[in-house]
Amino acid sequence: MAHIPDGLLTLPVLIGTGALAAGGVALGLRALDDRAIPRVALLAAVFFAASLVAVPVGPSSVHLMLSGLMGVMLGWGIFPAVLVALALQAALFGLGGLTTLGTNTLNIALPGALVGMVLGPMIRSATSPARAGALAALGAVLAVAGTAAGVALALFLSAPEFTPAVKVLGLTYLPLALVEAGVSGAIVTFLARVEPHALHPNLHSVEDQPA
Repeated sequence: MAHIPDGLLTLPVLIGTGALAAGGVALGLRALDDRAIPRVALLAAVFFAASLVAVPVGPSSVHLMLSGLMGVMLGWGIFPAVLVALALQAALFGLGGLTTLGTNTLNIALPGALVGMVLGPMIRSATSPARAGALAALGAVLAVAGTAAGVALALFLSAPEFTPAVKVLGLTYLPLALVEAGVSGAIVTFLARVEPHALHPNLHSVEDQPA
């Protein structure tokens, strides 16, 4: 339930998370390398498509987010990518909501951006593709856990009565974390072997390095 629908959150939560999401988008746009725009668009499309395929788990459903992977490859550019994809999903398919767009963007993009900031340098400097993939798998688990925590916090701050439901929903993120770890680890292992430059969010800094 990373896509929180309209009508569940209070106005202060919507305003606070919306402001934080706007700040993240501003940082992402400011740091965005012009030559990385096609990559941002591609990963936004992948996120858009992957998160449309929801698998029922208990009383809720889960879907791939790949936010840890996006954070490594895009840095803070994950914010505009996620915002555009969520806006299209809400407008075209009714997933999530328009009033909760800022909250949902923050819950998904911020954990991914933090994973990219902390683990990204370690992944790019890994001594082997397998090690890079293992670090990416760890990042995927942390990103999913961060999203789960963000969703839980937003619901709790809006109404403590959501607490029992939040505990149940939290369990649905466990299988998602395992799947995300496997998918992200495999992708990063492959990229580290055949195209390591794809793991750098800033293409200018890569091309400026001596050969």
